[in-house]
Amino acid sequence: MKKYLILLPLLAIPALAVAADAEHTNAIAQQYLKLTGRETDFVPRVFNFILLVALLGYLLVKPIKEFLQKRSSEIANKLEEIEKIRQEAIEAKNKAKEELAEAKNKVVEILEDAQKEALYLKEKILASAENEMKALEKSCKDNCEIIERKTVREVTATILDENITESDIPLDAQKIVKIVTKEVA
Repeated sequence: MKKYLILLPLLAIPALAVAADAEHTNAIAQQYLKLTGRETDFVPRVFNFILLVALLGYLLVKPIKEFLQKRSSEIANKLEEIEKIRQEAIEAKNKAKEELAEAKNKVVEILEDAQKEALYLKEKILASAENEMKALEKSCKDNCEIIERKTVREVTATILDENITESDIPLDAQKIVKIVTKEVA
């Protein structure tokens, strides 16, 4: 607000100067009337203005037209370039969307394959473990049978060695069976 209060007197100074010089302006107007016979110089000023406009038009129309045509062609070229870049960006965006969709499909496909592979491996491992378990059971049974036969032989040999002496050689078969059954049981 203070700015406007300071500017107001500054704006009033030229108006006061013109008003104070009104006598001088009247004297100039009287002198012009004596020389030309007219009160104002409106007609010569209009004529000079028209002459100036015509001369400027004649001299500047061609360069102005060239400048404006050049400028409009530059703008058109820039717009074409921008449109081309825009189209490339749209194509790149669409291509990226397609690649993304393909990648999603591949992910789904890979997951399905992985699940199938996991199921297959699970079944294979279970079958292998079952076969191995059967083989271990068979091996264990065979080992048990071998150990049992070996134990029976050792026990029989021990019993026979301990219980049969040279005096017992005329033993009959019933006595041997009795001795063996007694020791085994």
